Amino acid sequence: MIIPKRDMNSRFDNLFRIFFAFTDLGFLCVLHLVLLLNFSFQTNSANISHVEFFIMNNIFWLFSSYLTEVYINDKMLNFKKFAKRTSRAFILYVVLLAVYLYFSRFHFNRNYLIISFASFAGFLVISRLVFLQLSKRIARKQLAFNKIIVLGNNIFAKSLVIKLREANKTLTVLGCFSEKTTPENDDQFPYLGTLDDCMKYALNNQVTEIYCTLSPEVYPEIYEIAQSAENLCMRFRFVPDLHYFVDRDVHFDYLNGIPVLSLRSEPLEDFGVKVKKRLFDIVFSLLVTIFLLSWLVPIIAILIKLDSKGPVFFLQERSGLNNKPFKCIKFRSLKINDEANSKQVTRGDKRITKLGKFLRKSSIDELPQFFNVIKGDMSVVGPRPHMLKHTDEYSAIIMKYMIRHYQKPGVTGYAQVNGFRGEIKHEEQLIKRIEYDVWYIENWSLWLDIDIIFKTVLVTIKGDDNAF
Repeated sequence: MIIPKRDMNSRFDNLFRIFFAFTDLGFLCVLHLVLLLNFSFQTNSANISHVEFFIMNNIFWLFSSYLTEVYINDKMLNFKKFAKRTSRAFILYVVLLAVYLYFSRFHFNRNYLIISFASFAGFLVISRLVFLQLSKRIARKQLAFNKIIVLGNNIFAKSLVIKLREANKTLTVLGCFSEKTTPENDDQFPYLGTLDDCMKYALNNQVTEIYCTLSPEVYPEIYEIAQSAENLCMRFRFVPDLHYFVDRDVHFDYLNGIPVLSLRSEPLEDFGVKVKKRLFDIVFSLLVTIFLLSWLVPIIAILIKLDSKGPVFFLQERSGLNNKPFKCIKFRSLKINDEANSKQVTRGDKRITKLGKFLRKSSIDELPQFFNVIKGDMSVVGPRPHMLKHTDEYSAIIMKYMIRHYQKPGVTGYAQVNGFRGEIKHEEQLIKRIEYDVWYIENWSLWLDIDIIFKTVLVTIKGDDNAF
């Protein structure tokens, strides 16, 4: 089992998580109790009870905050992300409550709703701003006295110092220790002496942290320095130099006590996250099937039969999860031909039927793929599946191409809503498509899926020049 490495701020994360979860829900409960006691409501046999209305408010907030990961985010101390997710949770909460009130036919007091929404929104804004100021104050108080030295004297060590200063303006980097001085040393990165001198200097200058960029295999005395630092309550941190092997951010995990470096973060590798995405896929696809495809499929089927000879549906093997082929289903938009599984459809392709032009332009031909989603071969959102022939061709051109198969293909995708769908004429188009697909895999969230679905609908209504 791989356990994510805990952030240095994890203790504060847990504290703020619990604090905000209880204060947000507590304020919401108190707010509605006060309002319920001070407002009169029209009642009849069709109305829900006041108690049920009070309970649904709490349920909708808990549900919204869970979907947007307000309290289970590992980076609560990142104020921008925290504020953004809180805003999304509030919007979803208001929408859910409005929909519930509409369908339940609850005779509500308009002033009650305005005051409740405005008060809760105000509380969320004020509490987050207070949190921001307190976190800045704590950070300044804690780190203003931090004095840091670096073991190592090269370009990488200097780069570390620059990033440390960028991350926090209040800490003081005193300098570096190594066997000799180098051209990298200047007033911002002074040379302080050899490794034998570092602990005496650290003790005399009240150093609180030591960052080591040297390899213990080359400098075995590092282990003794690290032990001495901890005995003196100085935090010792190893910073491995990996830039010769990888040119991107890496992710640090533990495998039963063994440190493991991964080249990329994949949120969907977590079992709980997979379940969340799969549940969303099933619910969304069932809604589309029941309310749209149940009546649309028979109509399109009749039109296809009247328009040209051949089957209603077109089944084609495409590359799926882990590059395993699956039968992708679409409404048939081409005339029966021998090149359907080898030749990409191009603008003005003579194989496209009259009805097919409309189906492809409106993306209606893709709708049967929701059956693939229900079956489990696809997801609502993900990298668009390519023909097997194209997978073989593209993987030989683009090094990172196969990464897009780490997750299930989607009916729509992040690359598609950013203008990279349809025919590929130039290698640059393929590169950008892969970049967007890989970014999606590394940054997945349920809200991102919802955002992509919303953008897909807007692009479809507006008209996509790349759909033909």
